[in-house]
Amino acid sequence: MHSSRGAAQRVWPWGAAALAAMALAACAVEVQNTQPARDLARSAKPPGSVYTGWRVFQDRCAACHGPAATGTAGGPDLLPRVRDMGSRRFVGLVLTRYDWGQPAAQSTGAARDALVDDIVQRKGGQLTMPAWQGEPQVNAHIADLFAYLSARAQGTQGAGRPAPE
Repeated sequence: MHSSRGAAQRVWPWGAAALAAMALAACAVEVQNTQPARDLARSAKPPGSVYTGWRVFQDRCAACHGPAATGTAGGPDLLPRVRDMGSRRFVGLVLTRYDWGQPAAQSTGAARDALVDDIVQRKGGQLTMPAWQGEPQVNAHIADLFAYLSARAQGTQGAGRPAPE
């Protein structure tokens, strides 16, 4: 019995060292592989096509917001509004909210319901921007719209037609 115990002691120290070396090697590979992913994430542009977004914008939005998204008498300049806006907020506003100037607290709940009732009953309020959630072209290209407006807001896309991608 004593001899089998000695054999186990001779094998176990080597096995533990090998196991520890494999664990450290796996960590080193993981650490080495995360840096390129972080670099790529920082340099990535928003998903979507700037060119396709420009085309949808010209078709659905330019009549009110102007062909360069800088505003008209019928709609505000979108560039300062989109500049610091993330894609999730943009999608929420375009698909479900109709007044970008309305405080966020009024976009849900009882305050929103009261505003909708006033508009429906023609007591007040004004529908200044349609909710686009039922529009197939806007739904299909919402990421493209954000890519275009974000590029305009960040200054990486000029006022003219972008090059097809």
